[in-house]
Amino acid sequence: VQLQASGGGLVQAGGSLTLSCALSGRTFGSYVMGWFRQAPGKERELVGAISWRGITRQYADSVKGRFTISRDNGKNTVYLQMNSLKPEDTADYYCAARKCWGDSCGEYEYWGQGTQVTVSS
Repeated sequence: VQLQASGGGLVQAGGSLTLSCALSGRTFGSYVMGWFRQAPGKERELVGAISWRGITRQYADSVKGRFTISRDNGKNTVYLQMNSLKPEDTADYYCAARKCWGDSCGEYEYWGQGTQVTVSS
């Protein structure tokens, strides 16, 4: 499985960005997809996750109401729409995939390269 993330960049506070992550090598619809982020000096955190057909989604409290995770199984792609961006959203963002949904699943199996998001004040 290969994951290719894109869409990061520099944006002013209050602005928007959409990240994309394409999966190749396996059946996309078999995987739960997640977006994580890691800021300098901080631990990696789960930003959002979406179930196999997009029916169930979860978000970190810090992004609820501002970020939306979605997927297009026909395009093997997961998206993270980020609105009302804040300087504290600045981080490297990573997409990840695993077959299991739930807190008991353990780590995500596959990871993409990071895409950097910088929000200026």
